[in-house]
Amino acid sequence: MSAADIAAGLERLVTFTTRTEWADLPETVQRRAALVLSDDLGAMVAARDEPELSALQDGVARSAGAAEAIVFNGRGMRLDRYSAALANGCASDWAELDEGYRRVICHAGIYCLPALFAEGEAENHSAQDVLRALVIGYETAARVARTFTFPNLVLHPHGSLAAVGGAAALSALRRLPVAEAVGAISSAATMVLPGPYTHPIKGSLCRNVWPGIAAQTALRATDWASLGIVGLPTALHDVYADAFVAEPQAGELSDGLGETWAISDGYHKVFACCQYGHAGIEATIRLCEQADAGEIESIHLDTHIKARLMDNPDPDTTIAGKFSIQHIAATAAVHGGGGFEAFSAASLTDPRVAALRHKVTMAPYEPIPEWPNDRPTRVTWALQDGRTLTEEVMSSRGGPDLPFTPEEIRAKIRGIVGAPYPAMAPVLERLMDLDAATLSESWAALAVTMTDP
Repeated sequence: MSAADIAAGLERLVTFTTRTEWADLPETVQRRAALVLSDDLGAMVAARDEPELSALQDGVARSAGAAEAIVFNGRGMRLDRYSAALANGCASDWAELDEGYRRVICHAGIYCLPALFAEGEAENHSAQDVLRALVIGYETAARVARTFTFPNLVLHPHGSLAAVGGAAALSALRRLPVAEAVGAISSAATMVLPGPYTHPIKGSLCRNVWPGIAAQTALRATDWASLGIVGLPTALHDVYADAFVAEPQAGELSDGLGETWAISDGYHKVFACCQYGHAGIEATIRLCEQADAGEIESIHLDTHIKARLMDNPDPDTTIAGKFSIQHIAATAAVHGGGGFEAFSAASLTDPRVAALRHKVTMAPYEPIPEWPNDRPTRVTWALQDGRTLTEEVMSSRGGPDLPFTPEEIRAKIRGIVGAPYPAMAPVLERLMDLDAATLSESWAALAVTMTDP
């Protein structure tokens, strides 16, 4: 597939999205957009008390410019749009509760929203315009991810995709002409981060800042496009195929435009860790109904390759714990689930969890079924009294095949935002209901109302 094919595909995609209005989107897509926005905003709020994140945001604030946009950390912080995008972007994936795109490795919502929140507030865009831009940015990021696939987990998408999604979303929000939007997206593609997938598994917290850096990059790339500072139309191919050695499929950029929307194919999370471990947590919850974690002699997992790559029995940071299959299996057994507490810093040193981590073994689940059952896990507990208990989950809940109900996601959001922001949930409820008055209100006004103490 040639660079020219990729360039032509990107132009067709941007031409289509540029002409797409909110009213052109099916109501189901509109509702999904509001749900994704609300869920990912909740994920940002959930991370507000993480000490490293708080220190990072305080450091950003010390050098920030005039206040333009809110940082959703419950502390009344407002910064210039670039700093706010950075601060909220770093928060967006910290708790591992953000929404994701199931068909390929991509979390397109958080690749768009940190920049959209900052720009939407600073420039007084309507909530409806922010949602439209989210759908378009999400579509672009997901199609780029589908176009360039990698044979193994080398690059983490938070680094390699986020700036592209952000630039596409901002171009839509600013209603840039096609050529300028293509230039902004192409420019952002040359500024992506080659974040190694091994970093979160080995505990590097720098992985959490990649969406924040990318949000700031997307803003700059979109700003500069109006000055004629743009990437080549072939930039996507030049970066992902030539530099990163991905396998390009040009048709993914523009085939079937408008027939379906990528945002409709996402998944939501109620467990605060990498989605590859969620099937194991669901199986563990079933086992907890049959025995107590204190009775466990050993734990064995038959699981898929993406979960087996998360091999780290001694995680030393919260991100390492969220990407350690041993920690996921052990802490889920001790806590009876996979909520925020199960993956807190305290869980890493909990003696019950630490002891169980070293009793976890794993082997390939064979044969691996077709999507969406391509991430199965069988969990077997060997108990001290000689009994053996086994539970198996083929596909964890949250994806398009086994979705949570909208009320379940709303309840998750209420549980996160209620304490720091009592007024946030009611506003988001109206947004998710597609209330006409709320949609027409400026994002700046909604942000102020949501964060009013």
